[in-house]
Amino acid sequence: MSVKIGLEGVRPELKVESTRPLEKDLYKQLWETKEYRVVAPGEFCAQEFLKQARPKAGSKVLDLGAGTGRGALSLALFGSLKVTMVDFANNCLDDDIKQMLISQPQSLNFIEADLTQPLPVSAEYGFCTDVMEHIRPRLVDTVLDNCLLACQHVFFQISCEEDHCGALVGHDLHLSVHPYDWWLKKFNDRDCVVHWSQDKGGYCLFYVSAWRTGQEVTDAGLLNTSEEQIKANVKINIDNDWEQVVPHETNDIECMILGGGPSLDKHLDKIKELRDSGVKLLTMNGSYNWAIENSLTPSALVMVDARQFNARFTRQVLPECKYLLASQCHPDALEGLPKERTYLWHTQTDLIQDLLTEKYKVWFSVPGGTTILLRVIPLFRMLGYRKYHLFGCDSCLSESETHHAYSQPENDGSPIVNVQVPGGKQFKCHPWMASQAQEFVELVKYLGSEIEIEIYGDGLLKNVLEVAAAESNKLETDNLSEEDKLQDKNSLKDTLVQLTPSE
Repeated sequence: MSVKIGLEGVRPELKVESTRPLEKDLYKQLWETKEYRVVAPGEFCAQEFLKQARPKAGSKVLDLGAGTGRGALSLALFGSLKVTMVDFANNCLDDDIKQMLISQPQSLNFIEADLTQPLPVSAEYGFCTDVMEHIRPRLVDTVLDNCLLACQHVFFQISCEEDHCGALVGHDLHLSVHPYDWWLKKFNDRDCVVHWSQDKGGYCLFYVSAWRTGQEVTDAGLLNTSEEQIKANVKINIDNDWEQVVPHETNDIECMILGGGPSLDKHLDKIKELRDSGVKLLTMNGSYNWAIENSLTPSALVMVDARQFNARFTRQVLPECKYLLASQCHPDALEGLPKERTYLWHTQTDLIQDLLTEKYKVWFSVPGGTTILLRVIPLFRMLGYRKYHLFGCDSCLSESETHHAYSQPENDGSPIVNVQVPGGKQFKCHPWMASQAQEFVELVKYLGSEIEIEIYGDGLLKNVLEVAAAESNKLETDNLSEEDKLQDKNSLKDTLVQLTPSE
């Protein structure tokens, strides 16, 4: 096929400007000029960052678009911080900073990475100066998202004026020049918490976070069933005279609790080993059918969800297995269960207090959180059990973003958020998983020495528990007043930090 390009009407005076090189190549060229190294905005913003962020000594910081590295050096020197410099031009650092990568690796290191791509590193703090105004307009949102995702709190210094160094390479450098209000809207559009900001006219400063604490996620949680439906379920179930769960004396019998997390399959052999040794097998929702399919006989099935579709979990009735269903469960879930082995238990919600008081002379409520796991442990502690092995209790997605070890279509399509625990480890979760992990810390603190727990796998729940335990043990050895220890222990409820989705 032949193609003829029409050139009729083209003005002879029209000139084609020189082609702009790739941004990486352009800036590598710039860093070869001494003039471009004269001013390093990060060097002058470091003290303001330290003032606003007040990071603890030893905290990790990403210098996003590090340039000469002098800003990072100021943070390491004056803040005693561990700084990772990130830039896509591998020749950007000053010579003396390069030497410090060898002599001071505990304080300074460098990685070559492009901010237009998801970053391979993360940290509690980000420091991004003299960067955003250089980004091509179509990539501004992507770079902002990548920076806010990689760091829980980010300090931005952004120029609001045209550049003066583009003449060095024959191309404009400030491609996204906007006033303070324009950048503020960008952060507001992402539901960022703006900790602090200033409009300096020629440039603007922001210290922001797109992250939320696990407690905030928990506080924002909503019931998945209407109050009217819950009350209707309770009324029907208690009128059918199922036997109630009552407290028992403490014992040393070991139990294992099966959640539905994606790591469940990995521990099948260990689960069978414990079951063969006599450990009680407590299943929750779909893990009951998973156990049966894997030739395991559950000791009990526990349910709390009030929605009708959960009735599918109780359709296989096994001899000797006990069925412990919350009084708020849908009546269809109790249909066909054996009266002599089925027990009702009650949540603490105020919504059903009047119904229970009217029906029973004596009844016992089970404390706990918003998910079945957070109720199973207090429930079985009330029944006398205090030693637990937890399997499939990941509270996070797998690397392939699988949410359960078995099919559970109700969770398909749920939003995914990024969760980070102190120490920098990140997990992908559905919002309810992040909330569960936060509440789990509170539950363990509440029950204290009343329970012994071992969590299998390497999910969010295990990591949160380990961090909380380490922090608690550290407080006992730190030279702090009792008042300070109490305050720090209370702050453990913020152990979990979670990113709200920007997509």
